[in-house]
Amino acid sequence: MKWLELGAAYFLVALFAIGVFDLGLSLYELVVSGQFTDPIAVIELIDTVLLLLIIVEVYQTVIAFTRNEDVLRIVVNAAFIAIARKVISFRLDEFSSTEEALVAAVAFGVLLGVLLLAFYVIRQVEPPEMPVDDPLPKESKSEESD
Repeated sequence: MKWLELGAAYFLVALFAIGVFDLGLSLYELVVSGQFTDPIAVIELIDTVLLLLIIVEVYQTVIAFTRNEDVLRIVVNAAFIAIARKVISFRLDEFSSTEEALVAAVAFGVLLGVLLLAFYVIRQVEPPEMPVDDPLPKESKSEESD
């Protein structure tokens, strides 16, 4: 089972690398063509960046799962990024009617509210992180008095 998890992690790294290359290529094409001031083109770039962040969150989920760590906070963070991506790229002309657009907007709002509540509950339930001990040895009292 570990080889499958490791394979998924490597696949996500490759997918991220392809996405970064695509983002760089898209940015170059926008600058060369002079369309870098077009709002729709900028929103598409932001959409790509957020998609790359989702890939990073899924990668972190796979790694945490492999280490038998809690993945709930990572999944909620990925969901936040996914909803933010949908909200930022939300355009009315993608819907056939105003009612459909309104239903989608309300659904995004409800999802965002539920995720916010889940994030709050996770923060309240999780124990506070333990302070990390200083790896450097502390100076002895005799050295401080010199």
